Amino acid sequence: MTEARVVLCTAPTAVADQIAHRLLERRLIACANVLPGVRSHYRWKGKIETESESLLILKTTAAKIDELFAEIASIHPYDVPEMLSLPVDAGSHAYLAWLTGAG
Repeated sequence: MTEARVVLCTAPTAVADQIAHRLLERRLIACANVLPGVRSHYRWKGKIETESESLLILKTTAAKIDELFAEIASIHPYDVPEMLSLPVDAGSHAYLAWLTGAG
């Protein structure tokens, strides 16, 4: 297991790049991939909803997760934004060294 984490977060396409940029400015992530064209289906307040969104794939470290989640919650337009941290069990040594030193 490494200290690296991949965080998944969906957001309206209109603000996904702004969220990624803010997290980079705050040094809470080393990298963000923004994948537009995600179609999300979910239950919200008793109804089934469908939205077009972007998926942010954020690379960070375990030590930054709490602050990262707090920052996302403070700037995200959703009441309950998706924020899932996934552990990284392995990766190239060069990439992991860059990721953990990018802050």
